[in-house]
Amino acid sequence: MPKVAVLSVNGSQVGEVELSESIFGIQPNVHVLHSAVLLQQAAERRGTHKTKGRSEVRGGGRKPWKQKGTGRARQGSIRSPQWVGGGTVFGPTPRSYSFKLPKKVRRLAIKSALSSKVIDNDIIVLDQLAFAQPKTKEFAVILNNLKVARKALVVTANYEDNVALSARNIPGIKFVVADGINVLDVMKYDKLIITKEAIEKVQEVLA
Repeated sequence: MPKVAVLSVNGSQVGEVELSESIFGIQPNVHVLHSAVLLQQAAERRGTHKTKGRSEVRGGGRKPWKQKGTGRARQGSIRSPQWVGGGTVFGPTPRSYSFKLPKKVRRLAIKSALSSKVIDNDIIVLDQLAFAQPKTKEFAVILNNLKVARKALVVTANYEDNVALSARNIPGIKFVVADGINVLDVMKYDKLIITKEAIEKVQEVLA
């Protein structure tokens, strides 16, 4: 089982935690990770793009000139695709980009994402994270103590209102609860800051 140091908010080590081999110690599956990230990004697309076809463009009801005798090519409407202001051929229409992945594949993806953070030493385990009141300055000091200078995902076992309010104004920091941890966020952020209690909850769900 992989072991990770448990730190206090001051940055000092206060112990160690053994992580589940089946969740934090597997060989990351790159293909599954890519599919899971694509799944989330596709689901976020609005899909409201739209162009007008020749039947939807205003005007063009009358034949511009007679069929024969003018010396010009025959035309049925000034809203045909070859005309300026005409309809678009095979243009985009509203659609959903979402697709599904099997439950086993989705679980493998989040396990691969978490394992990759352990392999790259990009996981920071805290003994606890709580604030008596919202304080962005205090949160910034904690990040400095943990030597986090890049983007980081902060995970706690339960929703902590003061933690969420303290973190939201710091660029590059995102706060989620253990139930909401997902592949896209884990891979997007450079560091994973997670409490010991949150690890237990994640392992309980993914076991």
